[in-house]
Amino acid sequence: MTIRLGYQIPNFTYPGTPVENLFDTVIAQAREAEASGFDTVLVMDHFYQLPGIGTPDSPMLESYTALGALATATSSVQLSTLVTGNTYRNPPMLAKAVTTLDVVSKGRAILGIGAGWFELEHDNFGYEFGTFTDRFEKLEESLNIIAPMLKGENPTFSGKHYHVENAMNNPRIRPKIPIMLGGQGEKKTFRLAAHFADHMNIICDLADIPKKVAALRQRCEEAGRDPSTLPTSYLASVFVAENEAEAKELNERIPEARRARAFIGLADQVADQIKTNILDQGIDGICINMIVNGHVPGRVTLAGEALRPLVA
Repeated sequence: MTIRLGYQIPNFTYPGTPVENLFDTVIAQAREAEASGFDTVLVMDHFYQLPGIGTPDSPMLESYTALGALATATSSVQLSTLVTGNTYRNPPMLAKAVTTLDVVSKGRAILGIGAGWFELEHDNFGYEFGTFTDRFEKLEESLNIIAPMLKGENPTFSGKHYHVENAMNNPRIRPKIPIMLGGQGEKKTFRLAAHFADHMNIICDLADIPKKVAALRQRCEEAGRDPSTLPTSYLASVFVAENEAEAKELNERIPEARRARAFIGLADQVADQIKTNILDQGIDGICINMIVNGHVPGRVTLAGEALRPLVA
C-alpha cells in the first residue's frame, strides 16, 4: 500500500447546491479523481469546518459514513481519512469501522489516524480533550489495540485510557488493513509511525520538509526499521486556474494564512511548484485538496493530469 497521488475533499460548501444534492457533488469529485489518475480519495475527520476554510457551522459530513458511500460510487481508488481523530472513537469501534469500509470497498480502505487537535469539537461534542501528552498516550494505546485487530488478531489490552478483552473483528477480506499516521511531531508522531504505520503523511511548512524527512528516517532507524519501508506523502492546497487571468484572481483571493502550503496557478505551473518544493525534497507522494474550485467539473482532472506524471 502506498499513496502516490491523493485527492482530499475537505469542503462541502458548494454555492447553488442544495443539501439534498450535496453528496452528488462529492461523488462527482471522487469519480473525477479516480478517472484522472489519483490513487486515493480522502476526507477529513471533523464535525465542524476548520478555521481558514470556513466557519464552524459550515457543512461537514461524518467521515466514515461518507467514505462508505464513496466505496459504492468508485471502483479502484483507496479510501481514507486524512486523518481520523483518535479521541473521537473507542479504539475497537474504530477498527470495526475501517474494517467494514474495507469489506464494503472490496479491499480499498486505509486507516488514517492522528492524535486529534481541534479543541472546539471536543468541548462541544463532549469528548475529553486533555493535554497534549494525554492525547498521544491515548493514540499509542489505541494503536496497540487497533493494529492487531486489523491483522485478524484478538488483542487483550489494559492501559491508562483503554481496556479491551479478546477484541474480535470479523468479517475481514484482507490479511492486513494498512495504517497511515498524519502529523509532524518528530519525537512522538514519527516514533509511533516507525513502529505502527505503513505510510506517513507529513503536514508541515514547506521549508521544514527536509528536516522532517531526516527525523522520520532517524526514528525508523532507532526502531530497527528500514526507512524505505515507510513511504511518505504531503498534504497541500491547490488552486488550479484555467487561464492567467483566473490565476491572478485566485492569487488575490487566497487568505494569507493558507499561502504557506498553497500552490496557485495553471496546472503545469502548480505541478512544477510541487515537484520542486515537495517531491524533490524527499517526499514520495502528494495529497492535494482544491478547496475553492474542486467541485467545479473538470478542475480535478486538470490537476490529476498535470500531477500524475510526477509520481508515476
